[in-house]
Amino acid sequence: MLLAIDVGNTNIVLGVFEKSGNLLFSSRLVTDSAKTEDQYAIDFRDILRLYKAEELEITGSILSSVSPPMTTILSRAVERLFGCPPLIVGPGIKTGRPIAIDNPAQLGSDMVVTATAASAKYQKPAIVIDMGTATTISYVNKDGVYCGCAILAGVRTALTALTSRTAQLTSIAIEAPSSVIGKNTVDAMQAGVVYGTASMVDGMIERIESEYGPVATVVATGGMAREVVPFCRKQITFDPDLLMNGLYLLYKKNRPNF
Repeated sequence: MLLAIDVGNTNIVLGVFEKSGNLLFSSRLVTDSAKTEDQYAIDFRDILRLYKAEELEITGSILSSVSPPMTTILSRAVERLFGCPPLIVGPGIKTGRPIAIDNPAQLGSDMVVTATAASAKYQKPAIVIDMGTATTISYVNKDGVYCGCAILAGVRTALTALTSRTAQLTSIAIEAPSSVIGKNTVDAMQAGVVYGTASMVDGMIERIESEYGPVATVVATGGMAREVVPFCRKQITFDPDLLMNGLYLLYKKNRPNF
């Protein structure tokens, strides 16, 4: 089995794949840089046991991370559990994907992974949206070339900034109210967060298509996509396991004997 780990600024997602590519399960942990490698090793072991995936069945691992310090901690945690470090998504890894940006080494590993999965699974050209701590909107052309992206504050990040700087606005649940115009503070904030973000996504899709031409696929993933995508007017496929599947594909490409 393959252990796939994606490290974000807010959450760590673990997934276990069979050799066939079937995702057996995925689980989330809070990203906590204060934890030691031993503590994370215990967390990983407990999650595997929770889903009845014993440690000795894991024969490979791959890690994607947006945080270099967390990469080191988690790589050591995996090595502590399984005896060898994970394959790290970064410069030097084989992606099979041309990257047409100014400095490909600066491209976030999460965007490499989601673009790989989307290019393999969906028709191209494609727009790939990942809604996490940041929202990233990437464009992959008809030949599978990664052409670049737009990056903006994620839904929860923007909401936290709003409530922390405005004394009369409190934290709210991220869900859509009944109307785009709220008649109380909570509904008004929810309308702005959900409908406003959905409108932004629709608008960015229109602008990308006006510059690059029509796309065949728009696919969205990430923790906040589930709350926003249903209220977008563009046709968008929600794929919660897109990044996990991309990690599996990258591992297979770099470790073909798995």
